[in-house]
Amino acid sequence: MKVYTTDKIRNVVLLGHGGSGKTSLAEAMAYLGGITSRMGKVEEGNTVSDYGKEEQKRKFSISTSLIPIEWEDVKINVLDTPGYFDFVGEVEEAVSAADAAVIVVSGKAGVEVGTEKAWDICEKYKLPRMFYVTDMDIDNASFRQVVEDLSAKYGKKIAPFHLPIRENEKFVGYISVVSQTASRWQGKEVVECDVPDYSRENLENYRETLLEAVAETSEEMMDRYFSGETFSEAEIRAALRNNVIDGSIVPISMGSNILNQGTYALMDDIVKYMPSPENRTIAGINTKTNEIYQADYDFSKNKSAFIFKSIVDPFIGKYSLIKVCSGVFKKDDAIYNIDKDIEEKVSKLYVLQGNKPIEVPELHAGDIGALAKLTGARTGNSLSTKANPIQFAKMDISTPYTCMRYKVPNKADIDKTAQAIQKMTHEDLTLRSVNDAENGQMLLYGMGDQHLEIITSRLLNEYKVQIELSKPKVAFRETIRKKSDVEDKYKKQSGGHGQYGHVKMRFEPSGDLEKPYEFEQEVVGGAVPKNYFPAVEKGMQEAVLKGPLAAYPVVGVKGILYDGSYHPVDSSEMAFKKATIQAFKKGFMQAGPVLLEPIASLKVTVPDAYSGDVMGDLNKRRGRVLGMNPIVGGKQTIEAEIPMMTLHGYCTVLRSMTGGRGEYEYSFVRYEQAPSDVQEAEVAARASKVAEADED
Repeated sequence: MKVYTTDKIRNVVLLGHGGSGKTSLAEAMAYLGGITSRMGKVEEGNTVSDYGKEEQKRKFSISTSLIPIEWEDVKINVLDTPGYFDFVGEVEEAVSAADAAVIVVSGKAGVEVGTEKAWDICEKYKLPRMFYVTDMDIDNASFRQVVEDLSAKYGKKIAPFHLPIRENEKFVGYISVVSQTASRWQGKEVVECDVPDYSRENLENYRETLLEAVAETSEEMMDRYFSGETFSEAEIRAALRNNVIDGSIVPISMGSNILNQGTYALMDDIVKYMPSPENRTIAGINTKTNEIYQADYDFSKNKSAFIFKSIVDPFIGKYSLIKVCSGVFKKDDAIYNIDKDIEEKVSKLYVLQGNKPIEVPELHAGDIGALAKLTGARTGNSLSTKANPIQFAKMDISTPYTCMRYKVPNKADIDKTAQAIQKMTHEDLTLRSVNDAENGQMLLYGMGDQHLEIITSRLLNEYKVQIELSKPKVAFRETIRKKSDVEDKYKKQSGGHGQYGHVKMRFEPSGDLEKPYEFEQEVVGGAVPKNYFPAVEKGMQEAVLKGPLAAYPVVGVKGILYDGSYHPVDSSEMAFKKATIQAFKKGFMQAGPVLLEPIASLKVTVPDAYSGDVMGDLNKRRGRVLGMNPIVGGKQTIEAEIPMMTLHGYCTVLRSMTGGRGEYEYSFVRYEQAPSDVQEAEVAARASKVAEADED
């Protein structure tokens, strides 16, 4: 593949609802661009972008793939993203590297929640965008309905650039709104034809919308428009390009991916109307001077880039996908990773076509490429030269909140599994592995149940290790509500020196749930010598690790040693420690023991229509709704406090309840006394485990 300069590059991300046709559109574009000799199909698992085994097995995209397509002396870097919400991290990575978006909508399914989310992410990143309506070869596909729905939702900026020609329920051609000409397919050829009478009214309406937008680009144009002058096609196209780049117009095109009809016009529109990187801006910080560095995809400046995605694949190796922000990256360049403080020599530069690396001599500002085997490089790292170290802002990646406990059934695979999961977390920033040592469990956090299920499957198929997922153990705590006064002796005689420790202690709530325990002594007259006080405290320190109620960590207990006795020969630190542990268990159970459950602060953002259902569901989960705040876009943020144990599976329930439109986040706030039924169930579960252990 030849080298392209900044003005000859278009970085376009394909967004849309799962199943809307993004991958098949990318395949049609790749075929037209000469990358493949025959079009692959998602159902057959032979497309360029869905190269992963899990993707081929499940028939949908799981990760973002890059397909650079050469078209009319321009390189279109197509970023094909997953449509399912569990893989939103992949979408966010791709959007951070894109300069424009094509939002794919199925003409059959219409505007879906994934369409709305795609629009929202374009708004967040201020991306110029266009809609592409697929499935036009299907009988009940309706381009007009999609246009009406999008116009109702997003207003006058929605502007069709093409209209379909349908005859006998078949998609046979299209009309260009800009040039007011019609074309028809005859085999593989496109021939001009007359505009059908039934399309003329729509054509006039859509053209008027375009001309109004063109007129608004300058006062001169506005005057010409109102005086009845006509604009030339060149003037219209130039004005529309500015409108599309600034987002005041969002074009709509359409076609059939399977028949590869409409794809040619789409690629032409991407070249004509979508911005090249030189129309975009980007800035970092020069960490030497602490000054803002306006990279702005200027090839004449010092080289800089950021890693927007990592591929860590046991079959194709490790690649760091970069977007060049300034300068020109060349083979054998020394590059400096400011985040890792590592300088490395890049032996080769690549562009990736799906999973196929193609070596290139250089990458210009604004281009997307790949570097192989960078030591320690991670997604989000900034690359530059050591003389001019540039730091770019980190990507905004969604936080994973769905949590499952995992076990490795084969103990010999524990280390291998940990290494495999670590590699996957480098590739997928929405996957987190947490060692919850307090509760003796390993936790996996992801974006949803499907996400974690696919991670499990990939571990087995790609890394040959098995894990078992289960409901995580809730991090309960134990404390007391009353006071108790107990004594205990640890006495052992077995020939020679014996063991003797005797303590009298009071236990009461300390009032501080942040600390496990407080220890005080009020011993008078040397009943217990001072040198045994540390042993008594050690006994408490050990006893609070597993409470007597249900074996959870203890918090908020004060232990006061006030009396006891000792033996001048047989007493030892171990004896006093053991006596204290026994006294603690007895005193704890006599002091009104209670179980504390973790409480989370929860924020749920949903469209107004679903707020009642969400609040009803939160009440069922023992949640306390604290308030509602209206936000832009007809949505509400519901704030509540809720027991963390009731949040298990909430992601799936919220999506089901809101048609995928609901989002939530939570954080731990404090511990509160658990209801009696929860406490009884946990105590019974603990007793059952003890009984099973005794039987074994």
